[in-house]
Amino acid sequence: MESVIQVKNLTVFYENNQAIKNISFNAEKGNLIGIVGPNGAGKSTLIKAILGLEKALGSVTVLGMEVNDVRKQVSYVPQRNQIDWDFPVLVEDVVMMGRFRHIPWYKRAGKKEREIMIDSLEKVGMLEYRKRQIGELSGGQQQRVFIARALAQQADVFFLDEPFVGIDVTSEDIIIRLLRQLRDAGKTVFVVHHDLSKVEEYFDQLLLINKELVEFGAVKEVYKPDILSKTYKGSMTLFGASNDMMVVSN
Repeated sequence: MESVIQVKNLTVFYENNQAIKNISFNAEKGNLIGIVGPNGAGKSTLIKAILGLEKALGSVTVLGMEVNDVRKQVSYVPQRNQIDWDFPVLVEDVVMMGRFRHIPWYKRAGKKEREIMIDSLEKVGMLEYRKRQIGELSGGQQQRVFIARALAQQADVFFLDEPFVGIDVTSEDIIIRLLRQLRDAGKTVFVVHHDLSKVEEYFDQLLLINKELVEFGAVKEVYKPDILSKTYKGSMTLFGASNDMMVVSN
């Protein structure tokens, strides 16, 4: 399989504290990858460091290049609490932002860009809201709009930071279906995720971290009590066999 992302000895410091330490892995094309670990494990820091949004030691290549050279091919959906939902902007304009790297600075968005915007909103079931202010929508609807923005970018690699937090069941179903479609189309999708009860259903691979990399591999190989216990270090209790577990946070 083709390696899409190569991370080597990635380390991030916040003042004198290590947020993540010496994380290394290779991710291949066409996988839906869950990033899991306890609160404060560095999950969000990891994807920001990969994207060059956090100062880091170590090396990262995306599609064989430095991330700054492939921005157009990499899409990022941040946590909802990092977005100013009161900013006055229409839904269609949010989605159109996904096209900005495809449009020369001296040109305006044309028919092609608007068609892509409309298609992206249709895929998340939000086309009828295109003229609404983003702040008027529910949490799930807002998240679907930002997923539409990511789709409009037509990237090869996607990073989503806790996209299922605080949204309704319908929105979650729509989003996971779209992520699977992206995976099936050969895209590589990373999702920071906290609900362990869904990982077997949602993901092909898991990247388990607790400041350091604990394990990375196929869900059936790494979603096991001993690996989860090592990752969460007493912050949860596990009941049952590896393929029939109940997880309880302590």
